[in-house]
Amino acid sequence: MINLLLIFFYLALGVVLQRVKRFPTNSYKLLNKIVIYYCLPALALYYIPKIHWNNQLLYPIGVAWIGFATSFLLFRFLGNKYGWSKKLTGCLIITAGLGNTSFLGFPIIEALYGQEGMKTAILVDQPGTFVVLSTLGILVATLYSKGEANGFQICKKIMLFPPFVTFIVACLMNVFNFDFHEWIQLMLQKIGSAVTPLALISVGLQLRFESRSQHWRFLGLGLLYKLLLMPFLIYVLYVVLLNQNSKMVEVAIMESAMAPMIAASILATAYGLKPRLSSMMIGFGIPISFVTLAFWYLVLHFI
Repeated sequence: MINLLLIFFYLALGVVLQRVKRFPTNSYKLLNKIVIYYCLPALALYYIPKIHWNNQLLYPIGVAWIGFATSFLLFRFLGNKYGWSKKLTGCLIITAGLGNTSFLGFPIIEALYGQEGMKTAILVDQPGTFVVLSTLGILVATLYSKGEANGFQICKKIMLFPPFVTFIVACLMNVFNFDFHEWIQLMLQKIGSAVTPLALISVGLQLRFESRSQHWRFLGLGLLYKLLLMPFLIYVLYVVLLNQNSKMVEVAIMESAMAPMIAASILATAYGLKPRLSSMMIGFGIPISFVTLAFWYLVLHFI
């Protein structure tokens, strides 16, 4: 319960800091860099060497790939049917197809499932969400903007992305059954633990609410898919069809229900894919997701 209260506290702190005149308006960028370049790699190096690999791990890893592929098919179909612009279609594919599996996902999963749940959350996020963002996300953003797809640039972005590099290193450590000395592990754990306050404060600093907008209809469609249809798809596939009921699958379903990914919104904005709608997907998606996450938690435990 204390961890859940801390989530709201740090989120509210970020919102309050928006209104402090002397507080730097772009400070969230620094926080994001700390999380991406230090906290996430530290978590990968701490958790992944300890994971015992088996076929069950395909369930959390597959969440982001299945969700993004379905988002592409759905919004491409709707875009073609109703004559949406390429930028609108691309925006919805990216922002609705990728979840906030680290910035929001890590603290929420840790609060609900503890350190054991974090091992699954890492798998959903690193070989799942951020690899999809760095490959398929960039490809879609390029195709639906005025640019041209560049295979070399895509590969470069992936290979130079710090969490990806440390993910590969951590996987090699796992394969060769190697782990760091205890004091290094403790240091990695301490650095990684900063992801919760820093990420949530960053999210709070970036929350924007636009009451007047022409994007309400598309915002509704995007959030309907991300917060309800995507976790429903994963639930039906994993629990109903494949008859999987482990804690790992439960965490994977909860991660699939997270709000839209901040980095995905940034990517869509950088490529000119409806920046205001991208911002609204984050601004409204995060607070609404707390309600829908509670719904999915109840579904998983009482149905």
